[in-house]
Amino acid sequence: MGAFMLNSGLSKLKAGDETAAGVHGMASGAYPFMQDQEPVAFTRRVGRAEVALGAALLIPAVPSLVAGAALTAFAGGLTGLYLRLPGMREEGGLRPTPQGIPLAKDFWLVGIGAGLVMEELGRLRHCHHHRGCHHR
Repeated sequence: MGAFMLNSGLSKLKAGDETAAGVHGMASGAYPFMQDQEPVAFTRRVGRAEVALGAALLIPAVPSLVAGAALTAFAGGLTGLYLRLPGMREEGGLRPTPQGIPLAKDFWLVGIGAGLVMEELGRLRHCHHHRGCHHR
């Protein structure tokens, strides 16, 4: 997961005008408050966020709670694209159209992030009940 996010971010950091326009167009279509942002600068900011998130998921020193919360938040924004952009879902439901399949997978990212958070919270709770438990 972390390597996927890192690769996606690195790709956005070196994106040209056409790719940046596409990334920005999708984002501003779902989130109109982003329309005033310059496409290349916006895409690079998203790329930096993905690189940081990918690194957080790959580096063992980053607590799962932190990495999972960051992934859940980032993926929540991505699922908003799927839910808000026209043509991504079949009429009247959540089932993706062929165009929506690449965005529908972002629900998995939400689940993975939430799973990391819940696992860590469970460990912390367990450690609290069993004093002397040491966890990173």
